[in-house]
This record gives sequence, C-alpha cells and structure tokens, in this order.
Amino acid sequence: MSNVSVSTGGQSTTKEASPGGGLTSTLVLALGTFAVGTDAFVVAGFLPDMADSLNVSSAAAGQSITVFAAAYAVLSPVLATLTARLPRRALLVGALIVLGLANLGSALAPNFPILIITRILAAAGAAAYTPNAGAVSAALVRPELRARSLAVVVGGLTIATALGVPLGNVTSEVLGWRTALGLVAALCLVIAIGVAWIMPHLPGNPRVPLKTRLGVLRHPAVLTVLPLTVLGMGASYTVYAYSVEALDAVGIPDSRHVWMLFLYGIGAVLGNFLAGFGTDRWGSTRALTIGYITMVVSLGVLGWLAAADASLPVVVGLMMIGWGASSWCQTPPQQHRLIAVAPQEAPLVVSLNSSGIYLGIGLGTLLGGATLHAGVGTMYALGTGIAVIALVFLLVTSRTVDKQDDASEEATA
Repeated sequence: MSNVSVSTGGQSTTKEASPGGGLTSTLVLALGTFAVGTDAFVVAGFLPDMADSLNVSSAAAGQSITVFAAAYAVLSPVLATLTARLPRRALLVGALIVLGLANLGSALAPNFPILIITRILAAAGAAAYTPNAGAVSAALVRPELRARSLAVVVGGLTIATALGVPLGNVTSEVLGWRTALGLVAALCLVIAIGVAWIMPHLPGNPRVPLKTRLGVLRHPAVLTVLPLTVLGMGASYTVYAYSVEALDAVGIPDSRHVWMLFLYGIGAVLGNFLAGFGTDRWGSTRALTIGYITMVVSLGVLGWLAAADASLPVVVGLMMIGWGASSWCQTPPQQHRLIAVAPQEAPLVVSLNSSGIYLGIGLGTLLGGATLHAGVGTMYALGTGIAVIALVFLLVTSRTVDKQDDASEEATA
C-alpha cells in the first residue's frame, strides 16, 4: 500500500491506495474522456452532410463546433464552482449522462437552432467531466508520474480523434450523421455505467467561489502559461473543423478521407503519450518546442500543397500524423506547467486549462470559417502563422515559467 496526496481545492488530504489503484482509475477516466472527445470532434467528419441536411452552409455548420467550444470555456469554471461539493464519482457519472442525452437531442434536432441548443448542453456535460477527470488522475499518482497520468487521461481525447472521428465519418456515410450522433450518445451512457462501477469513491471538494477560481488568473506564472494553450489549439483547429474541404484541397479523394483522419488520430495519440513521457524526462519547454515546430512544418507543407494544387498522398499522410501529434502534445506539458507553478490550486488551473483548450478550438474554428471563402490555402496559412506565434510566445516566456517550476519543486522537496 502507498499514500496518495489528494488536492481538494487548495487543501490536501492523504489517502492510502493500492499501487494499481491509481492506474486503474486513470484508465477508467480515460474511457470517459474518449466519450467526451468523440462527441466534441466527431462533427468534423460529417460537417458537409450535416450542413446540407439542415440547409446551412459548411461555414455556418462549423459554428456548431465554435458554440460547443465557447460554451465549454465559459461553463467549465462555473460548473466547477456549482458542483464542488458533489462526490467525484457522482459528478463524473452525471456529466456523462448529460453528455449522452444532449447527443441524443442533437441526433434528433429538426433544425439548426435546436442543434445549437443541444450542443450547448453537450458542452455542459463535457465541461463538468474533463477537468475533474484530469485533477483526480493527477492526485491519485506519485508526483513523478503526474505528467504521464495526465497524458493517459488526455489520451482518451486523442484516441477519440484516432477512432471516433474516422468511425463517425464512415457511419455518417453509411447510416447518416444522425445515426452517428445517436451512437455517440449510446457510447456516453455505456461508459457512464462503467465509471459508476469501477471508479473509487472520492469526496467532493470545499466550495471555492467563482471569484476565487478566476482570481488564480492574477498569479503571474499562470497568466503567462494559459495564453499558450489558446494559441496552440487555435492554430491547430483553424483548419481541423473543415477537414473534409481541407483534404479535398490537397488532392485526397472522398474515399480516402477516413484514412487521413485516422492518420491524424494516430499522430494525436503518439504526440500525447510521447509528450507525457518527454515532459517527465526532459521538461515541458523542450516538449512544447518540438511540438510547435512540428505543427509549423505540418500545416505549412499542407498549405503549400493546397496552393500548388499538388496531389502527393504519401506526403499528406505524413503531415497529417505530424499535425495530429503537434496538436495533442500540448496538453500534458501545459497541465504539468500549471500544476507546477500553482500546486495548491491544481484543480482550479486544470479546469482553466480545459477552458483554454476549448477557447482555442472555438477561436480557431471561427477564424477558419471566416476565411473558408478565401480558400483552404488561406486557412492553412493562418493556422501556420498562429503556430509560429505560439512558438515565439513559448520561447519568450519559458524562462520565467521554468524558474517558477524549479522554485515549486524545491519547496515540495
């Protein structure tokens, strides 16, 4: 048996847990984030079909992703405050049930306004689940394994991009996009049962007022780290929501879209887990630097192929892997940086980082939709430019954050 320190909103309690307990719980939490990720990203696989069915343009339909992401970003700290005292298992299961019912509503939506309402409800379920899953997983393992544990939980999201999005694309082609969303609803409800069965009981946290939660943003190091999350995810998702059009522009026929989306997902899984390992071994700054350079190269090459009207499927496949890896290598080191500079507010900063992820997704999707009329090459160029800004921001601010990280580690030791 080993002692595990569990942070509960700024206070710490020590629990005795079996050596494998943290790993088992982390894997179960990752199943939940897989359901959340499938819901959040599956729309990109059938966006044009959904737009045609609801009589809106692809750019307008893409804003359903923006609305989901914006609602998530706003609701995450609010729901964290309102649900603070709930036992963690009850909260996680309830969030997955809300997510499942909201997806069922999306599948049955008769028009675009109703779809938007159900996407907001789905965002509420996702916002209640993901940050709590990350905070619980970080608390249940030893500090030196924290980044890898976070990578496993985030891995549920990345595996969803590897499997959920391509499967959603195939399902929508065979059975229609409504059936695809109905299957996502069923997935959420099944995993909710699994979480209820396996997840250990954990008490709720002391209630922290919303003002206090947002007050963490006054912490200089936190305020330095969070914008990078928004920039990095914004760069990646400028194009991703419109991946069908983006793949058409680089000479990939419709029959091969699912394989390219699968390669993106494989890259996302690899990038996430390698980033967790790399952060523990070499530090978050180096992991992020490699990630942003990879993103710049991947989006830049895809943009060049679109502008040149070239058809090089093998090159596109390699760039899709790099794009996926660079998109999802960001979260473990970013969460690790935030927890390191504000260890007493770990649940709060993880929640805010989740808001930053979805704020970046929402802004990127919004920018992509606004430039879609100018051509896919313009979208790729915009994503590449934002990735360059993210890399520069990281290099400029890393010294300050690394000093805070070292100070935190010395204090913990």
